[in-house]
Amino acid sequence: MHSTTSSLPTTDVVLIGAGIMSATLGLMLKELDPTLTITIFERLDVAAAESSDAWNNAGTGHSAFCELNYTPERPDGSIDISKALSIAEQFEQSKQFWAFLTEKYDVKEIQRFINHIPHMSFVMGRENVEFLRKRHAALTASALFKGMKFSEDQAEIADWMPLVMDGRDPDQTVAATRMDLGTDVNFGSLTRGMFYLLQEKPGVTLHFHHEVDKLHHNADGSWRVKTENLQNGQETETRARFVFIGAGGGSLPLLEKSHIPEAAGYGGFPVSGQWLRCVNPAVIARHDAKVYGKASVGSPPMSVPHLDTRVIDGEKQLLFGPYAGFSTKFLKTGSYFDLPASIQFGNVKPMIMAGLKNLSLTKYLIQQVRQSPNDRLAALREYLPEAQAQDWELAIAGQRVQVIKKDKKQGGVLEFGTEVVTAADGTIAALLGASPGASTAVSIMLGLVQRCFPAQSATPEWQARFREMVPTFGHTLADEPELVNQTRTRTSTLLDLVTPEQLGV
Repeated sequence: MHSTTSSLPTTDVVLIGAGIMSATLGLMLKELDPTLTITIFERLDVAAAESSDAWNNAGTGHSAFCELNYTPERPDGSIDISKALSIAEQFEQSKQFWAFLTEKYDVKEIQRFINHIPHMSFVMGRENVEFLRKRHAALTASALFKGMKFSEDQAEIADWMPLVMDGRDPDQTVAATRMDLGTDVNFGSLTRGMFYLLQEKPGVTLHFHHEVDKLHHNADGSWRVKTENLQNGQETETRARFVFIGAGGGSLPLLEKSHIPEAAGYGGFPVSGQWLRCVNPAVIARHDAKVYGKASVGSPPMSVPHLDTRVIDGEKQLLFGPYAGFSTKFLKTGSYFDLPASIQFGNVKPMIMAGLKNLSLTKYLIQQVRQSPNDRLAALREYLPEAQAQDWELAIAGQRVQVIKKDKKQGGVLEFGTEVVTAADGTIAALLGASPGASTAVSIMLGLVQRCFPAQSATPEWQARFREMVPTFGHTLADEPELVNQTRTRTSTLLDLVTPEQLGV
């Protein structure tokens, strides 16, 4: 039998989930208004243990430098770079906010979470080579992609990525692009460092081992948040003026518990992942890049094949994958009942229609689940022809929940991006979806703050603080080449990265 205690003191803000999104929003709100009280609930015993953990994501600072799925080819053969421009600009905002934190707070926990790792795209076959050539031409017309190199020369590409070219057929048609300004980010380390800063501020409390059971909207617009202490079963209620649901794959069930009209029709499709992790130091030492290829037809963006140099806790790592899988869990530490429990009357039709329109994805996932070690090795050898099985071990990656939502024309659509659901009165918001998520956290939270705190956001005081945290706030970097150079030089210096000038950009 659970015991019930008296309610905790009223708090201004409740953050559900101790991941990169909650950390970003919490710090941002405290910078905007230091008097705000913030309470954070996390079901695990440590921050950033799910989607934000270094081993559960690619660690790519998503800038659209190498991610080919951000630049689709139109029916007329031209390349649509609109999403790439948007993501590149959003990542610049993230770097500016992180630079602001490192400049203002001399705390080692938020240092060395980011490193320059060249971002490269690699394709095989004449059709894909032509796509990459057109993509390069379209992107380099923007200052955000200045300095990107393109090559079809196997010798030059071998210099960029020797492991990828060793043993490759010299007659194979290949091409690659290279952007030296690419980054590797340990989002787990960054998130924990941000929570360290947040907990140092007055009026902030962080509760681990606490799971949110219920959300109730009070008549006065506030929220009653019921939590259970998973260590002793004690239940507590907290009254909050604003609630943010940033619980990764766990956000959808919590959003459904809010019963806000805006949540109607949303569903989720879980996709799990696995990596091949290199265990041979000699092989790891020979690769210094994030090399992205093209996704298989019908596969989700999180399954785009990539050979990743990572720096995790100061140690260089090498991963290949991810290999997609299927689990009914919404979190890596979740329950197999997560998917069936999320199905409600309002989202049954969108989920069925989205499923019928994505049969190729279902087929792809079935194939992935049935893969043998030899199948995974064969996929690796498409990118590393001389890969040896004994140099690699299988590691479990994170769990993602792709968004399914209503669509008037199609009944339901499967979204592969990030979606923010906000109540009409702005008192509650939830973040759903996956990539590019963490990399664009600052931009997403800037937008959320302005939607949920409109009156305060319009004041000169908050506008000035927005610009202090993100100096290019209100600007469109793609339209201001000089500002691109200025901000990249500044953030590279403050984050202790190589400057664009040193990279020859």
